[in-house]
Amino acid sequence: MRIVLVGPPGAGKGTQAAYLAKNLSIPHISTGDLFRANISQGTELGKQAKAFMDAGDLVPDEVTIGMAEDRLDQADAAEGFLLDGFPRNENQARALDAYLERNGISLDGVLDLEVPEAEVVKRIAGRRICRKRSDHVFHVEYKKPKTDGVCDECGGELYQRDDDTEATVRNRLEVYHRETEPIIDYYKQQDLVVTISALGAVPEVTQRAMDALRRAE
Repeated sequence: MRIVLVGPPGAGKGTQAAYLAKNLSIPHISTGDLFRANISQGTELGKQAKAFMDAGDLVPDEVTIGMAEDRLDQADAAEGFLLDGFPRNENQARALDAYLERNGISLDGVLDLEVPEAEVVKRIAGRRICRKRSDHVFHVEYKKPKTDGVCDECGGELYQRDDDTEATVRNRLEVYHRETEPIIDYYKQQDLVVTISALGAVPEVTQRAMDALRRAE
C-alpha cells in the first residue's frame, strides 16, 4: 500500500506510523528521518537544508520534495510506503502527485488521525522528559512517575521541554490548521481520505487504522 498519514501534533502519528508500517510490511518514511539522513550523509540536499536550518529559516519546499523523491526512488519503497510528515502543504501534495504520475503509481489512501484540540494540548503540555535519557518519557496524567519529577528508569530529573508548553502547542496547532490541514480537503477531492479517531490505547487506534485502510483498498 501507498499511504500518507496526516493529523495534528500530538495525534500519535509517529507511533502509529511505526506500527502500521510493520503490519503492512512497508517502509515508514518520515520527514524528520529524511532530514537527519541527508544532513548526516552530507548530500547536496542535506547541505542545502542545513544552511537554511542554521540560519533559522524554514527549509524550502523544493529541498524537502527532492529528499522525499530520492527516498521514494529507493528499492524498498517500490511496492509501497507510509509517508509521515510529507506532504505538509498543498504545494508538496501536488509535487507528490506529479512524482507518482511520472512513475505510473498512485496513493491507496490518506489516513487522517482525528484528535480534539483540547486533547492535543493535554497530551503534549503534560509530557515530561528525562534530562539523562530523552527516550524516557512520562506524562503528568497518562504516565505518572512514582516520584514527582523523577524518572522511574534512571533517577534523572524530569522536565518540560520549551516546545511542549501550552502556548507553543497552540502555536503549532495554528500552523497545522493553516498549512497542513488544507491537504485533507485536497485529497478528499480525490476520494482518498479515511478519517479515524486517534483517541484510546495505541493498539486500539492501530486496529482502527488497519480496518479503515482495508476498507479503503
